[in-house]
Amino acid sequence: MDTDLVSSCSASYPSAEDELERLQCVVDGIRNEHRGVSAGLDAFFLIFASSLMFFMQGGFAMLCAGCVRKKNVQNTLLKNLLDACGAAIGFWSVGYAFAYGGTSTSRGVTFIGSSNFFMMGVENYSFWLFQFAFAATSATIVAGTLAERSQMMAYMCYSLVLTGFVYPVVAHAVWSYNGFLSWRAREPLWGIGMIDFAGSAVVHLTGGMTAIIATKILGPRKDRFHDEDGGVMETPSKIVGHSTSLQVLGTFILWFGWYGFNAGSTLHINTEVTARVASVAAVSTALASAAGSVSSLFLSVFLTERRTGEMIYDVSMALNGCLSGLVSITGGCSVVEPWAAVVIGLVSGINYVFFSELLIKLKIDDVVDAIPVHLPNGIWGAVAVGLFASPRRLLDAYGQNKHVGFFYSLGSGGIDARILGTNLVGIVFVIAWVSLTMGPFFILLNYAGWLRADALEEIVGLDISYHGVQEYNGTAVKSELVEMIESMKNSDS
Repeated sequence: MDTDLVSSCSASYPSAEDELERLQCVVDGIRNEHRGVSAGLDAFFLIFASSLMFFMQGGFAMLCAGCVRKKNVQNTLLKNLLDACGAAIGFWSVGYAFAYGGTSTSRGVTFIGSSNFFMMGVENYSFWLFQFAFAATSATIVAGTLAERSQMMAYMCYSLVLTGFVYPVVAHAVWSYNGFLSWRAREPLWGIGMIDFAGSAVVHLTGGMTAIIATKILGPRKDRFHDEDGGVMETPSKIVGHSTSLQVLGTFILWFGWYGFNAGSTLHINTEVTARVASVAAVSTALASAAGSVSSLFLSVFLTERRTGEMIYDVSMALNGCLSGLVSITGGCSVVEPWAAVVIGLVSGINYVFFSELLIKLKIDDVVDAIPVHLPNGIWGAVAVGLFASPRRLLDAYGQNKHVGFFYSLGSGGIDARILGTNLVGIVFVIAWVSLTMGPFFILLNYAGWLRADALEEIVGLDISYHGVQEYNGTAVKSELVEMIESMKNSDS
C-alpha cells in the first residue's frame, strides 16, 4: 500500500471518530491509482499494437518491391509510402470523424459519423492511432495490384478517398455504436449484429473489392495477356518479380505485424478476460497462417504435377497462402477454437489457389496477387465466424453467447444461423458500397487520364520516367530508352 496515500488520508481525517472516513479515503485513493494504471496499460497496449500494424506497411512495401521488375522498384516503393501518407491525411481530416465521430449509445442508427473532424474533440489518441493503422492497411492492399503501370496521381487520390470516406463508412456500420450492423448498437441486427473482430470484411474485403475494381479498369500490363499486335495469347506470359528474398521478407513482416492487428483489436488488456481474448486471437493468427501456407503450397504442387508431370514447389504460393490464412482468421480470431483456426486457414489456402487461377482466366492482372488473397478470404473469414464461433469464446470477447456459430448450434440440437446471416448481410453491404463508390471513382480517374501511365513509360520502366533513375545496381539503363523518355517529355511540353 502507498504510504503517502495513508499519510494523506490520516492527515485529512486525524480524529479517532473519523476512522471510517479515513478507510474510505484510502480505498478511493487505491481505486483511483488502479484506474490510472489501467488506463496507462491500455494506452500502451494500443500504441504497441498500432506500431506492429504500421510496421506492416514495410512488409507490403518489401512484398511489392520483390514482385515487380527492377525498372519499377523505386516507383513501387514511393507509392507504398504515399499510401501511408495519404491515409494519414485522409483519416485525420475526415476519415475518423465519418467512422466514429459523434457515436453514442444514446443515439440510434446513423449512416456516418458527424463530429471530430481534424481530430477536434478527440480525447483517446491511442484509439485514433490504432484505427488509423487499420485504415492505412485497407489502402495499401490496392498498391501492389496496380504496380508497374499506374500514375503517381492515382495512388494519392485513391488512398485519400478510400481512407477518408469509403472505408470509414464501412467501419462505422460494423464497429461504431450507431452502425446498422454493429453488435454494440442499442438494437443489434437480429439481436447479435455482425461479428467481425479485426476486420476480415471491414478491412480486407473493402481493400480487395477496391483492388479488383481498380485493376479491371486499369487493364493488364503490356505483354501479360496480349502480344505486340494486340492479339490474345494462348498462354499468358508470366512476368516474374526481381527478388524472391524481398517477397519472403515482406511476408514475414506482415505475419509479425498481424499479431498487433488481431490481438490488438481487443482494445484493452487490463483484465484477466481481455488478456485471455488477446491470447486466443494471437494463437489463432499463428495457426491459420501456417495452415494456409501449407494448404496452398501442396495444392499447387498437386495441380502442377497433374498438369505437367513435375512437382514444383512455388515459393510465392506458400507466401500468399500464409497471407490468405491471416486474412481469413482476422474476423474470428477471438471467437474460434485453435482447431477451427487451422480449418479456416486450410480452406483459405485453397481459396487463394483457385481464385488466383480464375483471375488469369478473366485476364485480370494482379502483380502481387493481392486480390485472391484478400477478396475471397475476406468473404470466407466473415462466413467462417458464422460457422465456427465458440460459445465460451463469444462470452469472453463479446459478453454474450446467446447466439453461436452454426456448427455449434447443430451440436446442441438446434439451428442458429443468426451470426452467419448478419455476417452475410455485412458482406453484401461491403461489396455493394465499395462497388458503388470506387467504381465511378476509378472510371473518372481513367477518363481524366490520371490512372494509367503512358505506354512508353510502362515499357521502359516507371523508375526512369518518374524518378530519373539511370542505373540499377551499377548497371546503366540503355541510353536509347532514356532518350525515348526525354523525347516524349519534350514533345508533351
